[in-house]
Amino acid sequence: MSPFTGSANRTSDWRHLRLAVDDGVATVTLVRPDRLNALTFGAYADLRDLLAELSRERSVRALVLGGEGRGFCSGGDVDEIIGATLAMDTAQLLDFNRMTGQVVRAIRECPFPVVAGVHGVAAGAGAVLALAADFRVADPSAKFSFLFTRVGLSGGDMGAAYLLPRVVGLGHATRLLMLGEPVRAPEAERIGLISELTEEGRAAEAAQALARRLAGGPALAHAQTKALLTAELDMPLAASVELDAATQALLMNGEDYAEFHAAFTEKRPPKWQGR
Repeated sequence: MSPFTGSANRTSDWRHLRLAVDDGVATVTLVRPDRLNALTFGAYADLRDLLAELSRERSVRALVLGGEGRGFCSGGDVDEIIGATLAMDTAQLLDFNRMTGQVVRAIRECPFPVVAGVHGVAAGAGAVLALAADFRVADPSAKFSFLFTRVGLSGGDMGAAYLLPRVVGLGHATRLLMLGEPVRAPEAERIGLISELTEEGRAAEAAQALARRLAGGPALAHAQTKALLTAELDMPLAASVELDAATQALLMNGEDYAEFHAAFTEKRPPKWQGR
């Protein structure tokens, strides 16, 4: 995402989520604990807009996404979204579904790693938000459910049919998206849906620790690695190795690459600048 901005000011008040930024780590928390952090139209829009703003500022080097209370996110609010969509025409429905997809694209395309700290339920759109993250850190209470077919919709919502086979393989993805059955933490770890399984109640803490580790590293290298992982999913090998070569040539001309050599020579830790 481009760092250049127009006339709009930075948003100072996010009504549908809580944002805290500390030493390069942004923590974004969904804050409807009484509804298991069910998403509303405003929550989707805030996530989309927040990720765009943080991406432009380039001060964030890692982001943690979590939910307040008993669960991560129970998906779209049944009353506020499903009920409302029944009254929409096709053009309005397309606008809404495009917006939800824009949130997933923003997670995948932002220039910093995103760590989802998952506890309790991650259902429907909540499961896809976690899926879109670069890392999923979960405790034993985590339960992922891709519920879209259970409400009469396609399992391929918000990019799930694109992302899930690439994370867990086509066979597991077909089962999860077609049947909508819950996947509890032990199985999620076994099939690769979870990056790290923590002790009970430690997901948020472990997600923060991972984010701080990432934020303390070479930010530009992380950003380019994330970009290549996404871009090369659909590339032939020849195009991929050419893109790798061009990316490495650019990074080899950067300050962090030279700093590694200086630190290695002087037998000290590198002081990464993200340049």
